[in-house]
Amino acid sequence: MNPGPRDGDPLDHPDARRAADAAATERLVRAYVRDTGTEVPAAGRSLHLVLPVSRTTLRVPVRYRSATGWHRFGPARVVTSERGGSLPADTALVAAVLVREATLGRGLPPHTGTDAVGRVLDSARRTAVHLARRREEPPGAAGPTPFLEAEQALLLGHPFHPAPKSREGASDAELELWSPEVRGSFPLHWFAAHPDVVVGESADGRPVAGLLRALAAGPGGPDVPDGMVPVPAHPWQAREAAGRPEVAALLDAGLLRPLGPAGPAWWPTSSVRTVHRPDAGAMLKLSLGMRITNSRRNNLRGELRLGVRAARLLAAGPDGPAAWLRAEHPEFGILRDPAWVSVDPGGSPDGPETGLETAVRDNPFRGGAGDARCVAGLLSERTGPGDGSPPAHRAALCEAVERTARAHGTPVAEASARWLARYLEVLAVPLVRLQARYGVALEPHHQNTLVALDRDGLPAAGWYRDSQGYYVAASRAGELERLLPGAAEGVELVFDDAFVDERVAYYLGVANLLGLVGAFGAYGLADEEELLRVLRGALERLRAAEPGAKGLLELLLDAPVLRCKGNFLTCVDGLDELVGDVHTQSVYVDLPNPLAEVHR
Repeated sequence: MNPGPRDGDPLDHPDARRAADAAATERLVRAYVRDTGTEVPAAGRSLHLVLPVSRTTLRVPVRYRSATGWHRFGPARVVTSERGGSLPADTALVAAVLVREATLGRGLPPHTGTDAVGRVLDSARRTAVHLARRREEPPGAAGPTPFLEAEQALLLGHPFHPAPKSREGASDAELELWSPEVRGSFPLHWFAAHPDVVVGESADGRPVAGLLRALAAGPGGPDVPDGMVPVPAHPWQAREAAGRPEVAALLDAGLLRPLGPAGPAWWPTSSVRTVHRPDAGAMLKLSLGMRITNSRRNNLRGELRLGVRAARLLAAGPDGPAAWLRAEHPEFGILRDPAWVSVDPGGSPDGPETGLETAVRDNPFRGGAGDARCVAGLLSERTGPGDGSPPAHRAALCEAVERTARAHGTPVAEASARWLARYLEVLAVPLVRLQARYGVALEPHHQNTLVALDRDGLPAAGWYRDSQGYYVAASRAGELERLLPGAAEGVELVFDDAFVDERVAYYLGVANLLGLVGAFGAYGLADEEELLRVLRGALERLRAAEPGAKGLLELLLDAPVLRCKGNFLTCVDGLDELVGDVHTQSVYVDLPNPLAEVHR
């Protein structure tokens, strides 16, 4: 085993800006080498990135080499002489030369990368703020509930994205309220809308106006004029939407009236735009035109309709997907987005977005029930307290696995294998079997999956969230049409089987399962090769039991390469993964398949 380092980690530097710079550079280099297929040498050696377009060579110490790509790197340096002379390189320099290599090196004009470099630097600056604020907290400080604590844990952001914390268009003071990383909370901004311009739908046919009035009711809520309907918005979005011609016309006509902030505080979750209140009956997925990772998080009406359609499809028939999951996998659930609302000048749900689109999401964790934790939060790296020493646990995952080891009297490596096996049972197996039985596939990356842990630290239950990521395999569309007539009408839901398998192989296989194995290795909990064998064994047993998942499992187990979203190249090219054809919204690259390698 090649364990992750514990002492002298750049992430633990006493200066929060230095620690944030180290985190930003590491994520940038990690994303670059994945997208470009650059070979990473063994730990203890240096990665030499020869960049001919800039006539520059970067030397980056390898602190941990990962079989799944979750490498750990030390501070980068620019090589200045053939004899090994070098100078320190900060995130600004590394971003400039790597982005330039990706633009000029592919025949693009150099200015096309300027925006990406700016986003990398903005992300590094925001990360420094997050670290400084957390280091000011007293020991033992935590979020209001375990659910929110995990949602607030992603201080450094996506481990394979070059600009995971970039948030353009908001001031530092505003981000203090709107950022989960600094434990922000805020009241919703409310509008009063004439019923004729309120549009939306719900899976069970209930009028959306009633749902909104229930959310707005209570002490301190908005003062809604008689006969009007309360419509919520993110404060940033309320300001932005008011400048849109369609909304301005409604405001001028008195059909939409701004009521301002009102009601109790809501907490932003890890996606920033979805908000949670522990005592509320629902969560809200607010539209937010701020660009975060690969897209501006505007809610599109097509995806909102898809959420409602998916909720109906899951619940359809006594033998439908939801009933089957309850019977076969009671430990697994899908959080629905069963309703949505917006305003429209013509009163049409099919009109263009006005920026005030909101999805209503299930909240089974009301009052702290369920002990659900976002998997991305469990895996999120922690930094030291600010004195140069490491944290007690590099991630919440480390705490959980060490608890498992103590409870079962086993070494941490064995506890890691047990943890992974249980995770597969409560999360991966239900997802694969759902696709095998119904052709329904989801996008379960770490931020979209939740787990609850038992008293031994082991996964006990799992959930999927985000109705934006639903696919139905074309070969099964007829069966689902019989289950729910009109299931695919007017929504982008049915895709070729091979495309569905490819996307699930990325989201479940690469982003979720291989990412989890990489985290175990990078944190020094277990040997990745051993965990890959555990994973391969579980998937082989599943292949034997579920012939309907043959295409997906053959990809995961036998394909020499897997298609993988290239976050570095997607960022450099300025693509918005929520806009345009689903086949071309992001850059995809080929990633060597470690599951196929371990078989050999």
